[in-house]
Order: sequence, then C-alpha cells, then structure tokens
Amino acid sequence: MNKVRCNDIEICYEAQGKGFPLVMIMGLGASMDWWDQKLIEGTSRNYQTVIFDNRGAGRTDAPSIDYSIKMFADDRAELMNQLMITRAHILGYSMDGMIAQEFALSYPGRVEKLALCSTNCGASKSFLAAPEVQMKLFGAPTKTLEDRVKDVISIIFTPDFIESNPGYIKQMTERIMKAPITPEAYTRQFNALRTWDSYSRLPEITARTLVMHGKKDILIPPENAEIVADRIPKAKEKSGHALFQETGSVNTLLEFLALS
Repeated sequence: MNKVRCNDIEICYEAQGKGFPLVMIMGLGASMDWWDQKLIEGTSRNYQTVIFDNRGAGRTDAPSIDYSIKMFADDRAELMNQLMITRAHILGYSMDGMIAQEFALSYPGRVEKLALCSTNCGASKSFLAAPEVQMKLFGAPTKTLEDRVKDVISIIFTPDFIESNPGYIKQMTERIMKAPITPEAYTRQFNALRTWDSYSRLPEITARTLVMHGKKDILIPPENAEIVADRIPKAKEKSGHALFQETGSVNTLLEFLALS
C-alpha cells in the first residue's frame, strides 16, 4: 500500500496491473480491503486497477470537518493527478456510486466509461431501504466493532449466501476488521450522502455508463437502478448488495469496459 498527498489529506491507495486506468471506490465506511479479490484479479489482467480508501475510511486521513460527496469526488480527481492519470474508467459501489456520479458531472473529460454499482441518485427520488435496515445504518456509531461487522455482513450478503459460504464470510469479516472506520468518521461520511442528490443533473452525464444492481439488494433496493439508468443518456442496466461476490458480474463489467 502507498500514500500520497491529495488536497488536505494523505490518501492510501494500491495500483495493480497495467493498461488503461480503472479507478474504483468502495462504499460507506468501507476500506479497499473490502474489494472482492476475484474482481481485482479480473480487472488487473487488462487494466491498471487503482483502489483506495476514501477520506475518513481505512488508512486514509480522517479530518474533523464536514464531508461532502463533492469533496470525495475532488479527492479522486487529485489522486488521479498525483498518479498522472488524465482519463480513466470509473467504478463506484454503493455510496461511492454516488461519488462516481458526482465525479462524472464535475470532471466529464476525465471519464472514459462509468460503472455504477448498487447505488442511487439521492434520497429525494430514490427507493429507500426498509426501516430495520436503515436503523442498522443510523445506529452503527453507537455499536461495538463486532456488532457493526455483523450488521454489515447481514446487509450486503443474502442469507443463502451467508449460509452456503462460511469460509468466505469468515474471510470477509477479517477484511472488514483490518482497518475499521471510526464512529466519528462514519457519521461524517453518512451525513455527506444524506444531503446529496443528483437526480436533476443525471442527464448531463455524457460518459457511456453501465448500471449494475443485485436483485436481492436490501440496502439500496434494485428499483434504484432503473431510475439512474433512465436518467443517464448513454446508460444501460444489468441486474444481495454484494454484487460481485454473489452474481458473477465481473464478466459483465469486463465486457462493458472492452466495448469500443
């Protein structure tokens, strides 16, 4: 892992593989340890795959200021500057699908293709999670790390997957606990996504876009994929929140990136 100065923080990142750059970000409270290894192995065969910890998460700095989705997008732009990446494929997952949208709107010339995974366009026009799922998100800062990890596992994986893949769940639990976000930084990230909205601006996205969503996602219901895809002119939709672990969507992503 490496660190580089970006705006007011030190960002922790990794770069694997060679080829055209693919810059990927994880979701709310997540570090780059959460990425599925099969996805990273698949993308790094043909692309310079850059993953990193968002402001506040993992091993990246967590300043005690208010965060915003635009701020996260600006951090990504500066990381690309520091890595001398002018233009890249951009992939965003969950909250970071929101950051990817903001990046595509703020820096259109730097996006080759855009992949939005298990995300929405902000609360005003989106389908929200059930109250019991929302409570797990709201209450996370008050819980022990062990309880927070259990909640995360129950949200991003379906019960069938958890039961059928105990080894994978054990490994995922260990990865989540490697560099956990602090309750304070989690709250700042959560407040950033609560106040963000892209619905009215989505038609301004000019990049060819793939919208991917799990049909059993309980955190960000799959109906949100239709809303996002319908609003972006060059988007197509391909439908557990843990999209890449459960559905074999790596091939769909790679086929999309390879399109001329």
